[in-house]
Order: sequence, then C-alpha cells, then structure tokens
Amino acid sequence: MSIPHNNCGKWVVAQDEGQLKRLEETHDHCKAIGVPTHFLSQQDARRQEPDVQAKAGILVSPTTGIVDSHALMQFLEGDFENSGGDIAFHSPVTRVTPLPTSGAPGSAGWEITTKTPDGEEASITAEVVVNSAGLSAITLSNSILPPERHLTPFFCKGSYFSYSASHPKPRVLVYPAPRPGLGGLGTHLTLDMGGRVRFGPDVEWVDDPTDLNVSDKNLAAALEDIRLYLPGIDAEAVGLDYAGMRPKLGRAGVSQIGGKGGFQDFYIKREEGFEGFVNLLGIESPGLTSCLAIGEEVHDILYS
Repeated sequence: MSIPHNNCGKWVVAQDEGQLKRLEETHDHCKAIGVPTHFLSQQDARRQEPDVQAKAGILVSPTTGIVDSHALMQFLEGDFENSGGDIAFHSPVTRVTPLPTSGAPGSAGWEITTKTPDGEEASITAEVVVNSAGLSAITLSNSILPPERHLTPFFCKGSYFSYSASHPKPRVLVYPAPRPGLGGLGTHLTLDMGGRVRFGPDVEWVDDPTDLNVSDKNLAAALEDIRLYLPGIDAEAVGLDYAGMRPKLGRAGVSQIGGKGGFQDFYIKREEGFEGFVNLLGIESPGLTSCLAIGEEVHDILYS
C-alpha cells in the first residue's frame, strides 16, 4: 500500500538577530543528531517563495514533509491485524496491575482490565505494557507508579485557521523561529495533501482535554504573527478550522521532569523498578509522523 505523502520541506524563518541566533542553535542541534538542515540565501528564498518574508535568515529542513494521517493509521491498523494482533476499540482501560510475584512488579507479567461499552469488564495478561494512551497517558502512569513518581498532566489546546484565498500560497511549510516557553511551535503555515493552506496551532492552556471547540480568542494575535512571514496575506480569508490538544509535562518553560528549560514532551522510558513497563508521555502531534521511529525506540528499550 502506498501512503500519500509530500516531501515539501520546511522553512524556519527569523525576522531579527535574536531569532537568527535561535535558528543557529537549532541548526547546531540538528547536526549533532544527524538531521539535515541548511541556511538559505535571501536571493534563493525570493526565487523559490517570493511571498515569504524572512528579514534575518531562513533555516531549511529539506527532508520534512506531510503525510495523509488517516491513510497512515489505516495502514498500521491493517498491518497489525494481519500480523495476528487484536484491537479493542471503545474499551477504556480501568486498571493495570502487576501479577503476583516475589520479585519486582511486572516480573511475572501484567493484568490489564478494560470496560466494554455495555459496562462489562474483561481482563488480559501480558508480559509487556507500553503506555501510549495519549491525553490519558499520565493518568494511567499514575495508576501504576507510586505516589512519589506521579506527574500532573497539562493540556494545551491549539486552534487552526483555514485560508480560502488563492494567493499567497507557498508550497513549503513555514515556521517562525522557536520561542522558549511558548508551549508550541508558533503559528505556522502548514499544508494538507490537497495543497490547502492552514495556519496554527495557537496556544491555549486548558483544564479539560476534551474541549476541542475552535477558539477565536487568539485570532488577532495569530494574524499579527502570520503577517511577519507572509505580509501579503488576505486577513478576510482567514477563518476558524479545527482544534487539537497537546499533552504536556509542564508549562511556561518548566517541566516536571527536566526542570526549567527541560523537555516537556516525548518522554520515552522503561520505568525503573517495574519490569516490562514503558511510558510514552507528552507525545504531541509529531508522534504520529514519528510513530515508526518511536516503535523502534520502544523495541530497543525492551529487547536490546
């Protein structure tokens, strides 16, 4: 099966020297982990995307792209089932408990109990538990780990804005320079598989992870941010689209795990003292496009 995708590339744009410094730091980090990036000259930028403004510099990620997320999930579901896997939809986990043993918790395996839509409970046993429960991952982790290792979940809603005008219409993803403590990557320009332009997501800290109502409270601020890199935008053509929710391990630049300035996402770890239990916490939307790499990482953690 061919999964629709587009290796369109990504530009991260800087409008002043301070932002350029952050691009240089990002470039150095990418080199350290083997991710290809390079800076683009103003002349080449004007030739490739004349509507995009970057007064101080542009960092290009040439291997970045987009993927049809639904087609990807359908493929993974079918591949899993073809390999003998079973999926229990609409069956939330009510508890995960280690089977009785004189050794470390989990050394004899785990019992996972779920509840069906009609209220009946059913249990299975497993040697390994991988907690990839998304918005509920921290709650599930807290039900397994002792109180001194509990975490508080934080939720950051992001609203996207549609764009109905035919111009300007870049063919590359455009991101503003990183802003420490923001909680997101800034209001960026993204594309779908049909070439339609969207802007977002914005940042709105909420208490209810089910609140996916699209909010216009940050629309005016988003338009200001967008005009910095796309000055020719038609503001009248920008409207509300949809919203998503980011699971966070902290807020305002402070993580419960990494401290101030520490990582607030992508906590992937086998929990010490609990055999066969791997936590995936703070896995935001890039977790979908990086899901195969995450799977390889979890496999290596468990079996290498």
